[in-house]
Amino acid sequence: MSKTNPSTPTDLKTIGLTPFIYCSNQALFRVSRDVPLGDALAMASDFLFLAKELTKDAAYARDTDRHAWAAHYLTAMSKAVIDDVVKVLTPLAPPARTKAESKK
Repeated sequence: MSKTNPSTPTDLKTIGLTPFIYCSNQALFRVSRDVPLGDALAMASDFLFLAKELTKDAAYARDTDRHAWAAHYLTAMSKAVIDDVVKVLTPLAPPARTKAESKK
């Protein structure tokens, strides 16, 4: 389970709240929880590299769209991983200020 206040950034892990690839308005896949953020970002980087290469192939292969669809799914997966990481790294809301703090 993810720690709420990890001692170091290397202890941070995905929270698994981000869905991707929808069928009939329902998420077919979701990012897994408890994956170390460094590993998750490395995988997203790999997905994006492959998607970039596939889009170059798609630009030259006029007889098929399989390269474009593969790139589409890889970018959806990459975005979901990055969005899940951002949810871990971004605080939900700043703490509320008291009246005394507001007058300072």
